[in-house]
Amino acid sequence: MEKSDRTPDLCALILAGGKSSRMGQDKALLPLEGKPLLTRTCQIAQSCANSVWVISPWPERYREILPANCQLIQEAIADSQGIAHGPLVGFAQGLTQITTEWVLLLACDLPQLQPEPLQQWSQLLEALPESTLAFLPQHPKGWEPLCGFYRQRCLTSLQAFIAQGGRSFQAWLSAQNVQPIPQVNLSMLLNCNTPQEWQQIERS
Repeated sequence: MEKSDRTPDLCALILAGGKSSRMGQDKALLPLEGKPLLTRTCQIAQSCANSVWVISPWPERYREILPANCQLIQEAIADSQGIAHGPLVGFAQGLTQITTEWVLLLACDLPQLQPEPLQQWSQLLEALPESTLAFLPQHPKGWEPLCGFYRQRCLTSLQAFIAQGGRSFQAWLSAQNVQPIPQVNLSMLLNCNTPQEWQQIERS
């Protein structure tokens, strides 16, 4: 995809801070289509964003597998055991490094992610009302926060929520102006948490 086809004021932020405890190995490094899952996610993000950032407590673990022009952000950890604060805090930390109007936030473990829907969704951003802070898929349980778009200026609200002890994306989003992305194929949002789920993905 040519750079001129990308949404002008959009970058992507990929979260790679999970412990993968149920999987038993680092999900970001699982091979899919001949490449680590994180590498694949970065390449898909590059198809619609002008820059891609990966935030992780362990940046050295991933440096060698990132595509060219992807940048790493060191995520601050919560304690001496190397436990991350969680995705909401990781998002806020990453957002402080971003200056574009919009950011595409992605989890690193979305094996069914495809570039075309992201490209189509990104083309809808300019038509959104100025008051819209997030543009996200919606499913029966609520919003899908880790595969969607946020205005960079949501950082102020996000930091205030975290300062009050908030850690839930759904709780934070319930007080924000969020617009639903239309006609989302929810299967694209599937993530894998166990070896059995991963085997199903490999077979499909």
